[in-house]
Amino acid sequence: MLVLDEVTSLTGYIAGTPLQSGALLEVKSPYDGRLVGTVTLGNRKDTEAAIAAGLKGGPLLTRYDRFAVLDKARQLLEERKEEFAQLIMSESGLCLRETRYEVGRARDVLHFAAIEALKDDGQVFSCDISPQGKARKIFTLREPLSLAVAITPFNHPLNQVAHKIAPAIATGTPVILKPSEKTPLTAIRLVELLYEAGLPHHMLSVLLGPTAEVAEVLVQDPRVELVSFTGSVAVGKHIAKQAGYKKVILELGGNDPLIILEDADMDLAVTLAAEGAYRNSGQRCTAVKRILVQESIHDEFVKRFVEKTKEYICGDPADAGTRVGTVIDEPAAVYLEDVVKKAVAQGAKVLYGGHRKGALLEPTVIVDVPRDAQMVVQESFGPLAPIMKVKDLEDAIALANGTAYGLSSGIVTKDMEKAVYAVKHLRMGTVNINEVPGYRIENSPFGGVKDSGLGIKEGVIEAMKCFTYVKTFSMPW
Repeated sequence: MLVLDEVTSLTGYIAGTPLQSGALLEVKSPYDGRLVGTVTLGNRKDTEAAIAAGLKGGPLLTRYDRFAVLDKARQLLEERKEEFAQLIMSESGLCLRETRYEVGRARDVLHFAAIEALKDDGQVFSCDISPQGKARKIFTLREPLSLAVAITPFNHPLNQVAHKIAPAIATGTPVILKPSEKTPLTAIRLVELLYEAGLPHHMLSVLLGPTAEVAEVLVQDPRVELVSFTGSVAVGKHIAKQAGYKKVILELGGNDPLIILEDADMDLAVTLAAEGAYRNSGQRCTAVKRILVQESIHDEFVKRFVEKTKEYICGDPADAGTRVGTVIDEPAAVYLEDVVKKAVAQGAKVLYGGHRKGALLEPTVIVDVPRDAQMVVQESFGPLAPIMKVKDLEDAIALANGTAYGLSSGIVTKDMEKAVYAVKHLRMGTVNINEVPGYRIENSPFGGVKDSGLGIKEGVIEAMKCFTYVKTFSMPW
């Protein structure tokens, strides 16, 4: 097995040119605190240089050129999948089960983006279809934006980056990436891989540095035509205020319910609840954060769910038997521990787990959780499984819709009428039937409403639309 014992020294890049700076960011393992790597940081001057380089541009890439770069990157990622999995594990604390899965997802993103780069969704409109029309045809085509900015979070250090960069490359839009300071190593390695795959350097820069000198400058610059951000609600809303007159894509997290009705397949319900709540250490915007169980089957579900939870061993992320690694850092684990304590003070009961050691927090089963508890009103980004009784489907939907979020949801039932009712009445960007809230493929539309986002979708195909604008032209016909 590949083990990253040495410190990885990386740097930001301005259109392929490494930064020259004495300022370094140290990246440490959430599991044992060892120094994993360092990153050379940028400043305002570097940010301005990256913007200028992106706007200056370079040789235009044909559709086939863009396909070839993305497909070559996919091949390189496949060859180095274990290296990337180990790197994600080292800087994020996620277990290898999760990091290997993430590499596979990122590989799919590159694959689908390569395929879509070859497609043309242009339209033709005949103008002689009304008395006011003429013998002309109107044609549409997509043009790339001049420059876009991508700001990514820590919880999927590779896939979140791929989901923003790959669609931009597929459309020919230059992009500046600002990854999370908590997990920057994987992002920079992906940038280097894309350069190696033949991406012209002007198409991509990557920078980290003080917020006022990097992120805020990128967001506020009027020459940037799009900002794509994934992260917290507070930061997302701040970006929306600061961005000014430009496109903004915001994916701001979720508080996703899994509704389990009395006719559900119990084995399926237990498995979906556990996988939804505990995978990626619960650090997914689409993780199951509220398990809403019809009261007639509540006790049986709880009994079986506790037994299932025991399978999710929490420990050393490098151990093949570990199914839940750390959360991103110890303060995050302390916060989660605190919201559990607050729920218990309101009458909730911890049936299993809940113990913390540093950034490790055991998968935690909590029952009798009040509907106004902080852990279920706000987003709890960790391996917590709060179970709440509901009377019926209508009660479950009212509870599910009762927070500020509206990203994804799931319902487990054998009744098609109830499934359709849920699809129609849950105010979420996604409703999955007999599946976890987060299920999707990498090219399908994804995004939420309310505090989860503005209803603008991501996913490779939808993101490519955002990274372009539609030009129309007409001709006599």
